[in-house]
Amino acid sequence: MSDVIQLLPDSVANQIAAGEVIQRPASVIKELVENSVDAGAGTINVLVIDAGRTSIQVIDDGKGMSATDARMSFERHATSKIRKADDLFSLHTMGFRGEALASIAAVAQVELKTRTAADEIGTHISVAGSRFAGQEPVSCPVGSNFSVENIFYNVPARRKFLKSNTTELNNILTAFERIALVCPDICFTFHSNGTEVFNLRPGSLRQRIVDIFGRKLNQDLLPVKVETTVCNITGFVGKPESARKKGLHQYFFVNGRYMKHPYFHKAVMTAFDRLVPAGEQVSYFIYFDVRPEDIDVNIHPTKTEIKFENEHTVWQILLAAVKDTIGRFNDVPSIDFDTEGKPDIPVFNPSNGEPQAPELDFNPHYNPFRSSSSPSSAARPQAVGGSGGASQWEQLYEGLGRATSPGAGGPAPAEGEIFAPGGEDIGGPADEKSPAHYQYKGRYIMTAVKSGLMIIDQHRAHIRILYEKYLSQMSGHGGKSQQMLFPETVQFSPSEIVVLQDAMPGLQNLGFDLSPLGGGSYSVNGVPAGLDGIDFVRLLKDMTGDLTAGAPAGRLNEALALRMARSAAVPYGQVLDNAGMENLVNELFTCSNVNYTPDGKPALCILKQNEIDRLFG
Repeated sequence: MSDVIQLLPDSVANQIAAGEVIQRPASVIKELVENSVDAGAGTINVLVIDAGRTSIQVIDDGKGMSATDARMSFERHATSKIRKADDLFSLHTMGFRGEALASIAAVAQVELKTRTAADEIGTHISVAGSRFAGQEPVSCPVGSNFSVENIFYNVPARRKFLKSNTTELNNILTAFERIALVCPDICFTFHSNGTEVFNLRPGSLRQRIVDIFGRKLNQDLLPVKVETTVCNITGFVGKPESARKKGLHQYFFVNGRYMKHPYFHKAVMTAFDRLVPAGEQVSYFIYFDVRPEDIDVNIHPTKTEIKFENEHTVWQILLAAVKDTIGRFNDVPSIDFDTEGKPDIPVFNPSNGEPQAPELDFNPHYNPFRSSSSPSSAARPQAVGGSGGASQWEQLYEGLGRATSPGAGGPAPAEGEIFAPGGEDIGGPADEKSPAHYQYKGRYIMTAVKSGLMIIDQHRAHIRILYEKYLSQMSGHGGKSQQMLFPETVQFSPSEIVVLQDAMPGLQNLGFDLSPLGGGSYSVNGVPAGLDGIDFVRLLKDMTGDLTAGAPAGRLNEALALRMARSAAVPYGQVLDNAGMENLVNELFTCSNVNYTPDGKPALCILKQNEIDRLFG
């Protein structure tokens, strides 16, 4: 039998390794910018074309590389960051594995121009698909200039599965922001297709956060600072009143490196327990400073998962620090007694003698069911709304007695409070629907139909109705816009502006009138008619937050319509009269799908007549 195991060629091995490190254009930005930071750069410029598909360029003024180092930097496991295994537990740099440049060169066409301050002339290197195309001297400034073109040109399957330019640009901006947030002393610029997106000047950490995410965030930040022998924690958390469900900025950094840590996230949210509404969270920017030997960053290819030696202890310190911040800045809602127009409560004075107990005056013979004109009717309660007796009760439930179930043979119950969460799809308009409806606990609408008892979730049904209405408006049948007497200003982050520009036609068809003011600010001049009582500024932020979180390509209108419908739908607990319930039911049965909400939740169910009979059998 011949041998079947053999070594893979270097080009194949490099492409396999690149799949772990370079997943999309954002991975290239992350690796190159981190290298620039490790090189001591004071200014880093990032330029992308077509969301990185066509070209990515990172220019820095760091210490640069010699001709030999520039050539060696593209070899696998070649690094200047560590020398031995023990160095993995005393890391002070962003990179250390020596795989980034080799992985990038394996799946793209790369050019590097670099020079050190000690050299009079620099080096120009060209690499494509792990093959060196040339090396020659070149005149260039001190630092490094990386140009990465045609990413995944030799791996068509990977290039085919890249997302839309909007999605990929959002991922690039996310990676860029994570690095910019830990280096407030470095000047960053970012250009997309020749348009400047970021121009971040050196400054304080708070100023860097505001420059990235907008000035409005500045008023919602509370500083966090604690120093212990285990770790030092600094940063900012949002005020309780700034809590939202979408569009949050939540970041953890340890020793200048971004990380994801659900356990520490729970500590921050625990500190805000009972201070923010259920389902909402606050933004935070938390920076940990720990001894390098107490953490392990070499457990994930993207280095975003980090293990702590004293994880539970750090959790307790973080929880106490956030709680102390909230209390120290008096951001726990205080009890404010409104005493204006209220009588003064006298102070108890023992010299005035024992206080007298209040006397109660009541008629022990009073009976609310006794009629002054007809004593014999005292044992019978009057009908609701007057003295019509049983006839008015019959009018309330007129029509319910006529609904029968096929095969059951008996009439539907005239009244009752039975709710069944299950049921079957009715597949079309309800036949022989009763004109009388009953609202159960301000949540469900109950009405008799031919097959039994139909139960409709009023909030979900209204979401379906509004969703199809807004979709129709965005498809060309534009909605009416209500102009504002005093326009308001809303601030968007660069990542939100990217999706906002794609969603702008749909917003205009809905009735929103937005005008750019520069610097990420937009003036809201008009809103859709019928949004009375809704915080439309927060609605716009939530809508862009949904899109930034990852709306499927080509389905922006659906995401916008669903968010609008959820905000404008009739809430649970709102009491509806019979006319309002009848209108809602009729509108529901004009929709293309009466059974489910746009996100797949059931909007109605049918309690069959034979099931009702079995309950009483």
